[in-house]
Parts: sequence; C-alpha cells; structure tokens
Amino acid sequence: MKDKLIIFDTTMRDGEQSPGASMTKEEKLRIARHLERMRVDVIEAGFAASSPGDFDAVQAVAAIVKDSTVCSLARANDRDISRAAEAIRPAKQGRIHTFIATSPIHMEKKLRMTPEQVLAEAVNAVRFARKFADDIEFSPEDAGRSEIDFLCRVLEAVIKEGAKTVNIPDTVGYTMPEQFGGLIRTLRERVPNSDKVVWSVHCHNDLGLAVANSLAAVMNGARQVECTVNGLGERAGNASLEEIVMAVRTRQDVFMCDTRLDTTQIVPASRLVSGITGFPVQPNKAIVGANAFAHEAGIHQDGALKSRETYEIMRAQDVGWSANKLVLGKHSGRNAFKQRLKELGIELESEDAYNKAFQRFKDLADKKHEIFDEDLQALISDEADVAATELWRLVSMQQESGTSKRPQAKIVLSESGAERPAASEGDGPVDATFKAIESVAKSGAELLLYSVNAVTQGTESQGEVTVRLAKGGRIVNGVGADTDIVVASAKAYVNALNKLQSRMERINPQM
Repeated sequence: MKDKLIIFDTTMRDGEQSPGASMTKEEKLRIARHLERMRVDVIEAGFAASSPGDFDAVQAVAAIVKDSTVCSLARANDRDISRAAEAIRPAKQGRIHTFIATSPIHMEKKLRMTPEQVLAEAVNAVRFARKFADDIEFSPEDAGRSEIDFLCRVLEAVIKEGAKTVNIPDTVGYTMPEQFGGLIRTLRERVPNSDKVVWSVHCHNDLGLAVANSLAAVMNGARQVECTVNGLGERAGNASLEEIVMAVRTRQDVFMCDTRLDTTQIVPASRLVSGITGFPVQPNKAIVGANAFAHEAGIHQDGALKSRETYEIMRAQDVGWSANKLVLGKHSGRNAFKQRLKELGIELESEDAYNKAFQRFKDLADKKHEIFDEDLQALISDEADVAATELWRLVSMQQESGTSKRPQAKIVLSESGAERPAASEGDGPVDATFKAIESVAKSGAELLLYSVNAVTQGTESQGEVTVRLAKGGRIVNGVGADTDIVVASAKAYVNALNKLQSRMERINPQM
C-alpha cells in the first residue's frame, strides 16, 4: 500500500507575499472553498498575528472549512502563537505552524541570538503551542543553509516537546536537488525520534528548483510538501502545487506515495488564484498554461492524433481542462446561471450578490454572444472587486483613436458617490485613459506593470487586464475584465487605486 503524500497549500500565506498579491477576506474565502473542493489536506490561511485583517481572514476560513486542516503561521513567541490559536479556534481541524531561523547568518544578522538561545526559543514555542492544539508544526527557517549538527539538535528537541510535523524550508532556494534530498535523508537517519513525525518540505524557486527539490525530498522520505497554486510566492515563488501533484500522480512507477487530490479542480484553481491576485499564468507553464497540451509541430500533431500517449503523458481533462464548450447565453435564466456557478465551485455571500452578478452576466451576454466558464470566472472576480467598499468607481468612459489623430479619452469617475468628469490625450487610448483617471485621482502612483490576457479564444473574448501600481513602498495589483480592452484597462487601474487607498499593514515573515 502506498504512503499518503500530504499537500499543504500556502497560497494564502506565502503566496500572498508576492508583490501586489494581497487578498481580502472574501477572496481568501473563495480560494479556501476551492482548495477544500480540490481536497487539499492542509490550508495555511495566513499569518494571524501580522494584522487584524489577516487574523479575521484566518478565523473566517477556519469557520467554513470542514474537510481540510486550517493552519496559521506564528513566529516563535507567545503573542504570535496565542493569536494563531485564537484564529484557528473555529476550525474542525486546526494547526499552529511556528518557526525560527537556524542558519548562522540568520541567527547572527537577523535574530541577533546565539544558537543556544534559538534552541530554547524553539522548544518554548512548541511547548506553548501545545497548550492550544495537538497539531503543531515546526520549521527551522533557512534550514538549507543551517549547520547539520545544530539542526539535528533543534529538531530532536521540538519533536520531544510534541511537534507532529517538522518542516525543512529551503528559504532562499539555494540547495540543489541531490543535496536537498540528501539533507532529508540525513535528518531522518540522525534525529533519534524522527519516526514520530511527518517530514515536510517548503522550497523556494530562486534558482528554478523548487519542484525538483521538493520531489527529491519526497524520494527521500518527506511525506508533506508545502506549495502554492501556480507556484505563487515572493521573489521567484514557491513549489507549484499542480506540478508536484501531477509529477507524483503521473510517475507512480517512481514514487512510493500519492495524494488524495481531485486533480480535475487544478485548472479552475489556477484561474481563480490568477484572477484574484492579478498574476497571469504564462502560456508555457506546466499543467495549467494555455499551451500545456497544445501541439504545433506537424510530427507531434500527427503522433498525437494517432495515439495521444505519443506526446501527452497525462490527459488534459484529468487536470480540469475542458473543451471550452458554450455554457450559457443571453436567454439563460437566473437559476441556470446560479447552478453553473455552483458547478464551478463559486459561492456568493447573498442573494443580492447573485442578482448583481446575474445582471453583469446579462450585460456581458449583450456584448458577447457565447459565454464560457472562463467568462463567468472573470465576471465573478470583477464583480467581487466592484462589490468591495471603494473610494473610486468608473461610471462611464469613451475614447477616440486612429492613424491620423492623437488618442483622447473622456471618463467619469465617482469619488465616494460624487461624479467627477475628466479628459486627456495620450500616446495611445490606454495611456490617455490612465492620464484622465490620474487627473482626477491624483494618486501619484508609479505604474510598474500593464498586462493583457484573453479570457477565452476568438475576437469576442473578454480581455483581462492587470495593472500594478506602487506608492510609498506599497505595491498593489488591480484587475479588470471587459470585451473592450480599454474599458478593462480603466477598471483595472481604478481597482488598483482603491487597493492603494485601503491600507493593510502586515508583517511578512520569510520561511
């Protein structure tokens, strides 16, 4: 019988640390529902002590999730652990995940503590956490650069105190697969009580090796992998959930374990997270990229047509790719709309929210004859942004451009309910629109990124635009969708402005 590989999703904690990827409580609830639907084992919902907003989000996720363990991160101190314990209290299955750095450079430069002090703090943290929960996970931050003898001492001590999972992070993505796999094997051999815990790994992708390192660890006895949807995460990101799961599932001849995940939910999860965070998925991304199952070379097409297995090692439908069939049209009723959202795993908070979303669906159906699942997901993401408490709202806009005239844009913004018109010229229709918006908002923000992606195929497709703004050290992503790219761009810019004015202070721990 094969071992179970536990999937620990940290999209809403470590993934949220990507610049501009902060999520609201409502957005975290949508992601949590889908992760539970996908049968993820552990959901790290956030870092409860970092801010009141993060605490509320962790607590809200803990209250609704029943089939997965809900976890909160906590530094190795009583305050963080107490907040984490309070946040996960509503959970049917809760976990406290505490950590402290163990590498020489982190202990000396960041913590300014001696190894003996770090050891004492680690033990005290696990001991204190055990007062609130039986399920305790401990991580020695920057384990990949820690001294092996000291690492073994710390892990033996925290296991003795009652930690149920020990997680080995490659915090800065420094190790090589053979080296990291060897580290897991050595720790399991040298730590006397290693058989009393689940061994976990948390790998970063700075050298593009997060998935390879994680899989090397699994080959050497790790039975939990910490990962994120789309590999989201700070710097170059984390190990990609979809790649870990499908590598293990596809190569059952190599791995002595498997996950319990419903893999058909992978692509919908990818789209949901991409829409909420404003981080588009690159077309050549494994498993969830638009080209992941596309064949252009003639010899490949010929082989795939004769036998799929010649060039496809997994089936597209097994990870949630559909034939992109028409699901709804302009004559579809409210019940059909609501039922399709339910089938997609989308739940709205109230009947009023369904009514507003349905009206936006009808407006879209007037512009776009065929409505696909991807359109509904983009529409709901857009609706969630509109529904949020906002300072700015786009009321109307129009723009003119052509080969013989300088582009112009006219917009009307609502500022806390008061309409403010503006007009501007620009180097293109999008530039003119942004300048018109800025002439009213006067945010002074710097535009870091402007990205457009087609939601579906064809010239009628909605365009989904991501705008990344920076101001005063804060970075936010705004997202907008519309069949008119310039309108989508305006929506995205306004969405980003609203996020900028809604400050969320939080501490972002590295791990």
